[in-house]
Amino acid sequence: MVKLAITGNIGSGKSTVCRIFETLRIPVYNSDIRAMVLAHTAPEIISVYKKLFGSDIYSYGFLDRKKIAEKLFKQKELLREIEAVVHPAIIKDFKIWCDEIDRPMVLFESALLFECSMFHLFDKIILVTAPETLRIKRVMKRDVISEQDVLDRINNQWKEEKKQDLSHYIVRNDETTPVIPQVLEIYDNIRKENLF
Repeated sequence: MVKLAITGNIGSGKSTVCRIFETLRIPVYNSDIRAMVLAHTAPEIISVYKKLFGSDIYSYGFLDRKKIAEKLFKQKELLREIEAVVHPAIIKDFKIWCDEIDRPMVLFESALLFECSMFHLFDKIILVTAPETLRIKRVMKRDVISEQDVLDRINNQWKEEKKQDLSHYIVRNDETTPVIPQVLEIYDNIRKENLF
């Protein structure tokens, strides 16, 4: 099984690229969605959220994501404590998911692939890039948050330039360069390399 990772800073358009891969019948593991599932099912994650934010952070069994986001991206030490528990759980969950998938290629989506040192687990890394001003605009619209809130999140991620040096492929999602041909070219190259 070829394990691909797709990453990119907030607002770069990773989800759009993943949807294109899904149309090519490549199963996609979305680490954000799985992290939310695990936040409600994994005892070690529930415990760390309650320890850091109080037992009322779960209301009627649901994690108050808005309350967490307000603090998390402004207090890096809180973010690091949560990541230290969540990311190992994600890796374990991904391995189980891979064992259940009978496909020659899978895709792992994560914004923090490099920041959390998960990149070594993958055969190839695809980076989705976009100008910062465009990314800010996209996230403000998508999440209905302020520009400062977006900048707080951006400041917890590596710069795109640093990620480019460690990536095998780059998809430019700048609203001027067509994305689909870029994805198809990457898909064809990986298939040729792996003979399937």
